[in-house]
Amino acid sequence: MPVIIFYGPVANMEKDKKKELIKLFTDAAVKVTGIPAPEYTVLLRASAPDCVGVGGELLSEKPHK
Repeated sequence: MPVIIFYGPVANMEKDKKKELIKLFTDAAVKVTGIPAPEYTVLLRASAPDCVGVGGELLSEKPHK
C-alpha cells in the first residue's frame, strides 16, 4: 500500500483544509502512478520550523523568500 507522508505546519490547520490537502495529494498520486485512490494512505505529520533542517540550518532560522 503506497503511503504519502507530509511533514509541515498542520497542527493548527482546520479539518476541512486537511481533507483538501489529503484529497489533492491522493489525486496527484493517482494521476501519476495509475494506482487507485483506495490504495493510498496519507499521513499529515506536524513539524514546527524548529524541528526541521534544510541545508544544515534550522528552518526557523532561514530567511524567508
